[in-house]
Amino acid sequence: MALHIDYYVSLNSPWTHLGAARIEAMAMAHGATMRIFPVDFGAIFAASGGLPLPKRAPQRQAYRLQDMARWRDHLGIPINLQPKYFPSSEALTAPCVIAVRETIGDWPAIKLAHRILKAVWQEERSPADPATLAELVKDVGLDAEAVMALGAEPRWTEMRAADGQAALARNVFGAPSYVIGDEIFWGQDRLEFVERRLARG
Repeated sequence: MALHIDYYVSLNSPWTHLGAARIEAMAMAHGATMRIFPVDFGAIFAASGGLPLPKRAPQRQAYRLQDMARWRDHLGIPINLQPKYFPSSEALTAPCVIAVRETIGDWPAIKLAHRILKAVWQEERSPADPATLAELVKDVGLDAEAVMALGAEPRWTEMRAADGQAALARNVFGAPSYVIGDEIFWGQDRLEFVERRLARG
């Protein structure tokens, strides 16, 4: 029996970006469904004991950059370790992803989220800029004018907050998190375990 993955992401997370193509491929290979939740991890950190990057100790920040470089080289995925537009405001990008999820479908929303991440981490572009975001929406085959207008509706920001509370209730605390039933797999470095779980069905 095919499984379902609830996919909790930050649209600023390099780790979500590094796992993006692989989780898509795994889900497709195993016939799993996926639903994306671009929640506010600032709020989740505040409730779960995590710290946003600027507040982490210098040693942890330095190690993060080393580890990103290791994973970049290991996976062969280009990534700018200190991109020009990081962090990028999610005030419009996340509601647009949620609006696509709710009105068009899960896979188009996932494609848009991954395109936003690529813009930040590979292309030195700012998805927070409405003109840039409109281009990214077009890149994934969606109607930019319609998606941008829809994403500006307050209901998606409200839904994002509710999604974040639901994530906390499920014990999600970091991005990316791949949740299958009651099992949480935190981080793109856990994708091997995600694949094993999908294979078991």
